[in-house]
Amino acid sequence: MSLSWKIGRVAGIDLYVHATFLLVFLLVQEELSQGGAVAVRAVLLILSVFGCVVLHEFGHALMARRFGIETEDITLYPIGGVARLRRMPRAPGAELLIALAGPAVNFAIVAALVSLASLGLIELGSMSSPRDLTFVTELLLVNLVLGIFNLIPAFPMDGGRVLRALLSGFLGRAQATTIAARVGRVLALLFGLAVLRWTHNPLHLALAAFVYFAGRTEEARVLFEERQRGSASDGPGIWVAPPGYRWVDRGDGIWQLAPMGVRIPDPGPYNPS
Repeated sequence: MSLSWKIGRVAGIDLYVHATFLLVFLLVQEELSQGGAVAVRAVLLILSVFGCVVLHEFGHALMARRFGIETEDITLYPIGGVARLRRMPRAPGAELLIALAGPAVNFAIVAALVSLASLGLIELGSMSSPRDLTFVTELLLVNLVLGIFNLIPAFPMDGGRVLRALLSGFLGRAQATTIAARVGRVLALLFGLAVLRWTHNPLHLALAAFVYFAGRTEEARVLFEERQRGSASDGPGIWVAPPGYRWVDRGDGIWQLAPMGVRIPDPGPYNPS
């Protein structure tokens, strides 16, 4: 993988970090310039957040494994993580569960932190002011935002895949993908315009661009695959088998001529009279 470094292998899945990941440290440049405990806390928070992102992606990967789908690898980018599945599930139920598994991990982390705080094992601190937030509280809020943000129906994000899965049962995979991709492009454009209007954050712009173009690319791929499957299901079409032969479906869209067996009728028991 170009510009990516392998940092480990967990549950049989290679974990990579992309070179652009280093750009995230620009977000805490001010804290890093202060040095000392402030800088250490900023670095630990970034590493912890992306640790949660890794867990999010493993949620997808391990749920996909339950449906017999393996994961090629997981790569960390400054805008998040990407788990590359060897194939996407066609069954709406499988896709729904795989898509929800990632955000479910983030919500589970939130629930675990709240439970530990209720038992008095950790201190959440006050949420009235950003300056009063403890490290644990920031981590809790980040996971809450990650879980909710990923459920936005912007295909190919998790929420967009959830939308496609829900629509596929009624409209079919092709039409459901087109609708989910269009919704995703509209939301990506609105998000990009909002970033240009208010925050001017380059990572947020990159995320909007990723959602827009990745959605278009996957939509085109899915529509092509569905056309291919449709052609294969139609059989050999207008091809006419020569006399004595018939077309046999060998699978994967491959058809082959095979001789037709000649069946001789049973004349019955011999009766010389």
